[in-house]
Amino acid sequence: MAGLIRREDVDQVRERARIDEIVSAHVTLKPAGVGALVGLCPFHDERSPSFNVRPSVGRYHCFGCGEGGDVIEFVMKMDGLSFTEAIEYLAGKTGVQLRYEEGGSARPREEPGKRQRLLEANKVAAEFYAEQLMGPDAAAARAFLAERSFDRADAELFGVGFAPKGWDALQRHLQGRGFTQAELVASGLMSQGQRGIYDRFRGRVMWPIRDVTGAVIGFGARRLFEDDQGPKYLNTPETSLYKKSHVLYGIDLAKREIAKGKRVVVVEGYTDVMAAHLSGVTTAVATCGTAFGADHAKVVRRLLGDTTAGGGMQLASGGTVGGEIIFTFDGDAAGQKAAERAYGEDQRFFAQTYVAVADGGMDPCDLRMAKGPEAVRALVDDRKPLFAFVIQAKLKQFDLNTVEGRVLAVQAAAPEIVGIRDRSQRDGYTRQVAGWIGTEIDDVRREVARAASTPSLRRAPGRPDGDRGPSGAASSAGAGPAGPDDRPTTGRAQQLPAPDPRDPVARDERLALVAVLQYPQHVPASFDTLGEDAFSVPAWRAVHTAIRAAGGAAAGRDVSAAQWVGAVLEQASETVAGIVTQLSVASLPEDREAAVPAFVEGVVHRVLDMGLMRRVADARSRLQRLDPADTETYQAAFAELLRIEAERRTLRESASA
Repeated sequence: MAGLIRREDVDQVRERARIDEIVSAHVTLKPAGVGALVGLCPFHDERSPSFNVRPSVGRYHCFGCGEGGDVIEFVMKMDGLSFTEAIEYLAGKTGVQLRYEEGGSARPREEPGKRQRLLEANKVAAEFYAEQLMGPDAAAARAFLAERSFDRADAELFGVGFAPKGWDALQRHLQGRGFTQAELVASGLMSQGQRGIYDRFRGRVMWPIRDVTGAVIGFGARRLFEDDQGPKYLNTPETSLYKKSHVLYGIDLAKREIAKGKRVVVVEGYTDVMAAHLSGVTTAVATCGTAFGADHAKVVRRLLGDTTAGGGMQLASGGTVGGEIIFTFDGDAAGQKAAERAYGEDQRFFAQTYVAVADGGMDPCDLRMAKGPEAVRALVDDRKPLFAFVIQAKLKQFDLNTVEGRVLAVQAAAPEIVGIRDRSQRDGYTRQVAGWIGTEIDDVRREVARAASTPSLRRAPGRPDGDRGPSGAASSAGAGPAGPDDRPTTGRAQQLPAPDPRDPVARDERLALVAVLQYPQHVPASFDTLGEDAFSVPAWRAVHTAIRAAGGAAAGRDVSAAQWVGAVLEQASETVAGIVTQLSVASLPEDREAAVPAFVEGVVHRVLDMGLMRRVADARSRLQRLDPADTETYQAAFAELLRIEAERRTLRESASA
């Protein structure tokens, strides 16, 4: 069972983490009216700022692409973190000590502050290695980089360093900074021998491996000297920070462009990531000492927002719905095996998967040296569907000049065709495979039908994130206990249709709801007497229903603005939550803080007046339909009309007073 963070601690993190400070690390925010900030949206390209942040309510909303939420959801979407990871990250920044429910995972049971100490040790080590790269003993490391067309500025950008050849250079440095031997072993920076601990990395080029937040969690090291009997590449061992099956090198640099461009390029090594980024392919990442697997797929899916069942469809323009994952491999047998392993994870994505292989089998680093940055960009742009690459490789195993070879090739290709997620593409690939093999289309179709009806022949269809499915992602809008598999719901529910912005009634109703959500302390008490039909626009009526369920404006006066909006969101349905967030950050057409109370009262009074006008019209209509001979019923209806008109006069008199 995953560790569950206590709800009260989640609430405390949400309260303490200032959304304007967190967002400002990614977006330049400028004042835009009373209590509002605005900037360019980090989730889509735009020239005019439409990304609104309101610190008092702790929420953001982009009026361009529709993304919105609180500080936790921002970190989840921006950094590709799970709900639990986002809480732990924000807790570290705000000093909140998290508590976990009984029966949780091992991570919560670490003594308080241990994780932060290990992160600090890795950070200091990265700084130490970077400093050593410019020293006299690091000539071989500098030559290694120069031979691959990397200069000093490139090394500084990626934090590349050098581990001295001695057995205790880093150990002495870290112990001088107050770290204990136990901490150094737990961090993976030291190894334990019979005579004590010693530096794990010695005489090697060093790459710091960072998580999506930019924190150093481990290292990758490349052998330089012939007397080094260790492996060519050596990574940090498994620690509480570093899990190689979850780590992607370069993710800290690539995350923003991945989220914005909906494209990820998976290369095979540290120098390939450097070469790709320096060539303009800024979405490149690499696995660290292991093949691309299911946990890597989860990281990529979170950054892509890959939760749309319609994803993975290639458009005539060359783009795709749901984004792209592009794998680069060497053209040799090892690269072919890597492609087949990646293809095994294909079904975990709704995005389209591709493969890019350079002529001559050069990797991005070699390609950049030989033909320049433009060749690396062209390699990625000339990608081909991973399905086609793997199928064509399978077909090379058969002698297509013989009948027997063609029959076997059809039998090998059919299960792969059945496994294609987008059924609309299957017939097209059936035709293409028939052409590659040189056989009749009907022969391939018959074999595909047989494979589809024979479970043992079908390629395992798989689903992203196991059996949770795209709509099964845990919502982060609430503040309940959270396990590490909770994920941001990037596929937003269909919202209620927005009204015509030119409609004055709809405009006034919207302004009233903005006022109630942002300034409940200035809302007249009479607002809470409105019935369920007080708002004429369905979307606004649904928001009003949530406000009433949360206790009305009176409840909002007794709590903070953030708590009030949170309470309304808890009462809002999935189709309404996005509208509540949008209204909670929208600007009012009043930029004088001193005038806000009067403005709020005035706009709410207009809605109250419109509601009373509708009730007057309804009462008059009913009176006209009654028979005056039915004296008792007629007089009761007439009295009700007089009562509503008197209520409206009182409202107008109070508004003009």
